[in-house]
Amino acid sequence: MPNWFIYILRCGDGTLYTGVTTDIERRLQEHNHGPKGAKYTRARRPLTLAYQEAADSRSLACRREWEIKQLSTTEKWRLISAQRVKSR
Repeated sequence: MPNWFIYILRCGDGTLYTGVTTDIERRLQEHNHGPKGAKYTRARRPLTLAYQEAADSRSLACRREWEIKQLSTTEKWRLISAQRVKSR
């Protein structure tokens, strides 16, 4: 059972932020309201969850996070759009 997640947040200024966590809801709360949010996201609130993907381990999640971070913004939006189509 996957217990790690890769997520992409859409920032208030339209940029995207990618991270990993074991609890997406808690992490989104931290990014939006707490001091534990990433420095990048603190100045770009409000944040909304745009994408999530499960991983079986922290190692796999971090590897996938790195892969996503290598994508261009256009490619990230395609990834987000593809997930929306699948979830319908």
